[in-house]
Amino acid sequence: MKIVSHEHAERELAAAYRRPRVVAAGNHGTPLQLLKLTDRALESYRLFMLAAQAPLPCGPEVIYETAFVGPGMRDAGAQLDYLPMRLGLVPRLFRTMRAPDIVLLHTSPPAAGKVSLGIEVNILPAAIESVRRRGGLVIAQLNPRMPYTFGDGELDVETIDLAIESDEPLSSPSQAPGHAHAERIAEQVAQLVPDRATLQLGIGQVPDATLRALEARRSLRIWSEMISDGVVDLERAGALAREQPVVCSFMFGSEGLYEWVHRNPRVRMARTETTNDPAQIASRPRMVSINTALQLDLHDQAGASHVGDRVYSGLGGQPDFVEGALRSHGGQAIIAMRSWHDRSDSSTIVPRLETPVTSFQHSAVVTEQGCAHLFGRSQRAQARLLIENTAHPDAREWLSEQSAADGPLPDTPVPA
Repeated sequence: MKIVSHEHAERELAAAYRRPRVVAAGNHGTPLQLLKLTDRALESYRLFMLAAQAPLPCGPEVIYETAFVGPGMRDAGAQLDYLPMRLGLVPRLFRTMRAPDIVLLHTSPPAAGKVSLGIEVNILPAAIESVRRRGGLVIAQLNPRMPYTFGDGELDVETIDLAIESDEPLSSPSQAPGHAHAERIAEQVAQLVPDRATLQLGIGQVPDATLRALEARRSLRIWSEMISDGVVDLERAGALAREQPVVCSFMFGSEGLYEWVHRNPRVRMARTETTNDPAQIASRPRMVSINTALQLDLHDQAGASHVGDRVYSGLGGQPDFVEGALRSHGGQAIIAMRSWHDRSDSSTIVPRLETPVTSFQHSAVVTEQGCAHLFGRSQRAQARLLIENTAHPDAREWLSEQSAADGPLPDTPVPA
């Protein structure tokens, strides 16, 4: 690894490439200084990032590629090349159709011949391996504020060609105000989670509230794409199994979370191929996958990637974890969501999805209205449970009328 000035790195990029494919760390591990100099150095290029945060310092000649759209790319229009793909398959993409020419990393400073990818491991090890096979370029932004985390994100310094130094705070997700609906949903989800369960949770108010509601549980394990501050609270409450590491691939959290994970042997960062492998997920006993959706229909199909015709996010890891949890001994795949969308003034439970399906065949669906246990029920029984237990009261009559196309609903109550 050669540590160089920003100007030197910019000259290296400008001299070596025309229209390359650049893979950069996403989420809250984005190397902003590297992105800025890359954009100055290259007239046009393709940029692959997961969940890119806004604003991105990139010009109009950039084509964005992603399997999971973040706010930095959500309004890119024709500049966005969305790849509908399970997150766990992105490493295969790098090995085959879309191999990178350049990889931009955001790492800790070197220590004992290694650097750490810190809070964002994810698909980066696969990208690095692919670019090294092609003789491409790996550049790191060394930041003393990036925590040193153990696991698959630890890299020998020889893996990196060039590095620049930049001391800047890491970004954190904005904290939305608490909502009574999220607390009610979390309370019901928590009732489904036993002691000694293994947890996967997504991003947002409901997962955060669910973690708070689980602080009285004991011997919980974490095997998840991402973790947030709620995991620290579980640890401090004595809810986590001490003999098991917290395993994740990236994290969304505050400075307090970043301080907790720094050189913490309790936390193991794993590459996406590991965390999102359905077979690995299924091997965890009592695996409980807790995800959310923008809409869910009466056929128990969840849509989390699109709003109308617009790509909002992507498949992410939800289908991987739903499949793995359902195959786990004692496992459950839960969708937790609001029953009503305030901004559009509409039901989130709909007769039939008109957007791409993210996952289906869940164990249970929970809203602030109640819980519908769906696995193994007939189609008509599922519809009745969703309407009566989870739909907003203002939508129930409409949903019952729309479901008539699939045959009459059972006259007698369906056992939970």
